[in-house]
Amino acid sequence: MPPVPCGSRLQVRGAVFHHQLTATVTGCLLALGSRPPVRPTAPRIVTLPGDGIGPEIMGPAVRVLRALGDFATEEHPVGGASIDAAGTALTSETLEACRQADAVLLGAVGGPMWDTTDPDAPRPEQGLLGLRKGLELFANLRPVRPSPALLDASPLKRERIEGTDLLVVRELTGGIYFGDRGRRNGSAYDTCAYSTAEIERIADVAFRFARRRVTSVDKANILETSRLWRETVTRMAAEREDGVELEHLLVDNAAMQLVSRPADFDVILTENLFGDILSDEAAMLTGSIGMLPSASVGAGGPGLFEPVHGSAPDIAGTGRANPLAMFGSVALMLRYGLDMGNRAAALESAIDRALENGLRTPDLGGEATTEVATEAVLANLQEGE
Repeated sequence: MPPVPCGSRLQVRGAVFHHQLTATVTGCLLALGSRPPVRPTAPRIVTLPGDGIGPEIMGPAVRVLRALGDFATEEHPVGGASIDAAGTALTSETLEACRQADAVLLGAVGGPMWDTTDPDAPRPEQGLLGLRKGLELFANLRPVRPSPALLDASPLKRERIEGTDLLVVRELTGGIYFGDRGRRNGSAYDTCAYSTAEIERIADVAFRFARRRVTSVDKANILETSRLWRETVTRMAAEREDGVELEHLLVDNAAMQLVSRPADFDVILTENLFGDILSDEAAMLTGSIGMLPSASVGAGGPGLFEPVHGSAPDIAGTGRANPLAMFGSVALMLRYGLDMGNRAAALESAIDRALENGLRTPDLGGEATTEVATEAVLANLQEGE
């Protein structure tokens, strides 16, 4: 099937999730290789609560799903929870269940109880990497736009972040996270490798979603993989006729520019390691990393939808976890994984109204618990029916 033009932007209309596609959702997913949303029965969602605050925000997410319609959910362990239960961070049974699902919803993985320097010991993060590889999820999309209700919650001044509306497009299955690694004769090594084909397919995603400019981030003054990255992206930009501009930034400069002029960015394209770091930095523009959802899509299977914030073991069990990024990830799943735009819009509106009415969890400077935040969103969903 030939590529389908995806219009201007990935958009989740709501608190921090604004990026718009003018083409149909189904067409854009087909362009990225995702399966079309054809299902005669209730959509099947595999839920992976994971570790830390993951189970504490997954429960509310399932409650929100049930308030929005008929969904079949099936829970499986991943990360540290799977290590404790089965000795591995991702079992073959869990991976197969994800492959058979319409979409996958992930809480978080990791925690100090599984930290180790033993290279042969299982680590929770191996579960996440295994999902990305096993589901062929090569593109991670993280939209960032501070909610008007939260402009004063950002660590940056209001006037600096007003107008920020950017999308981080991160390559997800290559680079140093998936390269050869090991120890030998008292030294350790990690290999970063990229092929031209890997760079082309993620750059194509970035150009599809750009409205005016793609900022490609690399370290071409030092790394050979970055020089190949820059050469490939430059060639692709020259071959396009859509008027989208291309600029290159070294990763250290990009980290500085992201906090000094965030509103100038449109789409940030980068490799796996750099994208991991820069997207977390970008999340703080919204006021809290607890506000940012993400979508990972790829080559034909279901998408993976998860909040950016991680397992936050320091607050696990306290009832202080912010569930809004989890709800935002549910909205991403509804719109782009299940082609249920109306239900996604209803959820995003419910999140918006909760914030406009003063809802603030501890990470946003307030005292609202996970339960209070969940009830506020559910109440707004009921009012909107």
